[in-house]
Formats: sequence, structure tokens, C-alpha cells
Amino acid sequence: MDKEVVVAKVNGFLVEEFELKEEQLVPSAHMKDDLDIESLDFVDIAVIIEKEFGLKVTSEQMIKIKKLDDLYNFIIEFSKN
Repeated sequence: MDKEVVVAKVNGFLVEEFELKEEQLVPSAHMKDDLDIESLDFVDIAVIIEKEFGLKVTSEQMIKIKKLDDLYNFIIEFSKN
């Protein structure tokens, strides 16, 4: 899957579901520190990823996601399989 498509979809649901501003959504943004994504929010993100991209995400996989770019790359990598 093309990174531009992934970035657009992820940024779209982060703006819509988590009321983040587009300018906050830079690849280097830390999910917790910069975007204030809490532990329970990661559960919601996993559900949205499953709906949007058809990927099952485990809690072990979500724990490894620290930056927004990690999330993009995770989706790209696992959508290839």
C-alpha cells in the first residue's frame, strides 16, 4: 500500500476521532507525548485500523508504536502480507 494513502487515511481518522489538528500530525510526533494518545485510545486506533485497512492488530504490536511514523510503517508493512 502506498505511504501517501496510509498517511492520508491515518491522519484523517486521527483528526476526526481524536480531534487532533492536521499540523500536529508530523511523522516524528510521539503518540503519547505530542498527540496525547492514551492507552485506551490505542485500542480505538487498533479497531479503526482493522476497519480501514483490514488488519488485525495485537496489543503487543501496538505497544511498539511510539511515533506517528511507526504507525504508518506498521500499516504499510503488514498490509503487504
